[in-house]
Amino acid sequence: MSHPPIRLGVNVDHVATIRQARCTLYPDPAEAGLLAAHAGADGVTVHLREDRRHIQERDVQSLAQQLTIPLNLEMSLADDMLDFAVAVAPPHCCLVPERREELTTEGGLDVAGQQARVQAAVKRLADAGVRVSLFIDPDARQLEAALAVGAPAIEIHTGEYADHPEQMDALAADICAFAQQASREGLEVHAGHGLHLDNVGPIAAIGEIVELNIGHFLIARALFIGLPAAVAEMKQRMVAARS
Repeated sequence: MSHPPIRLGVNVDHVATIRQARCTLYPDPAEAGLLAAHAGADGVTVHLREDRRHIQERDVQSLAQQLTIPLNLEMSLADDMLDFAVAVAPPHCCLVPERREELTTEGGLDVAGQQARVQAAVKRLADAGVRVSLFIDPDARQLEAALAVGAPAIEIHTGEYADHPEQMDALAADICAFAQQASREGLEVHAGHGLHLDNVGPIAAIGEIVELNIGHFLIARALFIGLPAAVAEMKQRMVAARS
């Protein structure tokens, strides 16, 4: 069975983290997104958090206007976030959980525990022309709920896999089985969180996963070799693992 080429979505949140540390106008996440696109990224991801700790509304709007590759807006289910997403109407939105005190997204969205709310958000975004994915843990209950709410895609949270390298093989096998089941059910399957050059291979090798979203590592790597080189290096590693 042949599988589609794997796509790389580059998350540029932490370019904005550096900017917001001094509240300057630089570095510009939109410029980073354009550089990533030129270097071979297949999409650009930003997470507009409720506390606006890094990405701001103007960043999303600037990227939406300038990018020639798809923009993926990560966001919570908050009403003001949905209002903003509908107004901007990026090609893709990924619904994620969010807690103010967390350093980064911890765990997947509990779709099963708030099915009606997620279903309403998926429909509202779809009506605005936005393709929705749900950021979920590789859990059968969450997959069942994702199917029920009508989202066309999921993004598998790979945080546990990334945090436990001593269990890499077993956790990769679990993710593979989950991705295969989701694909059989008709969902497009993405994955992301905590991926870097040393652990991306086993995930990129899973044929049912068509997209990986990677951010923190790429921005960190870019400090030493530049963003275009970091993006090209990661894409090459992903493609090699797939083939």
